[in-house]
Formats: sequence, C-alpha cells, structure tokens
Amino acid sequence: MNKEYTTVSEFGVDEYIEKRSRFICYCKPVKTPEEAESFVAELRSKHWDARHNVYAYVLSENNIMRCSDDGEPQGTAGVPVLDAIRKSGVVDAVVVITRYFGGVLLGTGGLVRAYSHSATLALAAAKPVVMRLCTVCTVSCSYGRYGKVGALVPAYGGVVDDTSFDTDAHITFHIASDSLNEFKKQLADATCGEVTAETEDEKYFAVEVTA
Repeated sequence: MNKEYTTVSEFGVDEYIEKRSRFICYCKPVKTPEEAESFVAELRSKHWDARHNVYAYVLSENNIMRCSDDGEPQGTAGVPVLDAIRKSGVVDAVVVITRYFGGVLLGTGGLVRAYSHSATLALAAAKPVVMRLCTVCTVSCSYGRYGKVGALVPAYGGVVDDTSFDTDAHITFHIASDSLNEFKKQLADATCGEVTAETEDEKYFAVEVTA
C-alpha cells in the first residue's frame, strides 16, 4: 500500500481560446472506468454540437490508463492529455477537453500543444491534492490531562476529527502512520503511561493541495 499518492480534490473546469478554437477543460476525481466513462458520456451529451470531446483518465487500481482522440488526428489529442496527467503525478482522475472548432487549422504541433495546455488547466482547476495514509486513533483522558494530550496531536502532525466529553474527554484524530509510534511514546511520557492511543483504522486523508 502506497503511503502517499496525488489526486484531484474536486470537479474543475477552465477554458481558453487558441486561434478561434474554444477549448473547455474539465477534470473530475473518479475511482473506476465506469465513473470515468459516465463523465465522458455526460459531457458528450452536454456538448453534442462540439467538434471533439477528447478524454484521458488514469486510475490507481490495476494501473488503468485510457485516452481517445475523438476524431482529432491520431496522437494529437488523447495522448497529450494522458501525458499531462501522468507528468502531473495525478491518479484517479478523468480529463475531458471539449473543442469548438474556430475555423483555423492548428496543425499537428499546434494540436498537441493546445491539448497539453488544456489538460494542465483542467488539472489545476480540480485542485491536485496529496493523499497520505494515516491511522485513525482515539484517546480518552481526564479533563486535567486534556490540554496536554490535545496539544500533542498537532505537535506530531495529527489532525483532530472529533472531540466529545462525558466523564472523560475523548479525542478522535488521524496521524501519518509513520509518526504514530513516536506519538505514542511521547503520549506515554507526558501522562506517565496512564493514557494510550487506541488504533481504529487506516485511511487516506488529504494533506496538501499542490496547485
């Protein structure tokens, strides 16, 4: 299991004009080929009057990569979009570039540059984010120890997800898996061994927007 990977955090759209051709640049997070193909079909239906709806997607599971020139000269559209995704390091994302032809031919090199740029705009609009494998933990402690214990979580890169109070204080948080042992050691030192962190699960959490 990878400790980190980069994906996009949301649906994004941008556009630009190149020699009167309008390029609408879409990107969306997806997990399966079916989700990706459904998004492509949705945009083809929306832009039924466009000359081309070029797409590419990269999925982490089974390392799936697919692309389509959708009527553009072979290798001038889908492959440049796919290359832009791969160079960005983004996975689990689909990019669709809708082109309304403006009457001026761009040529092979011009098409490659236009679709590469469009893919870059689409990825940036969808906000690439680093996902890190973290351990979800809970800590229960007395009210007297709550301040010290609560301060240790962010000190070791953890993020508090929930806090509740009854007879004790209960903190649920996630922390990078490779920081957990050091956190547990410091927690034991700070509380004379009276408070321990209970591990619940491992999940990926967004830790850094890269663009």
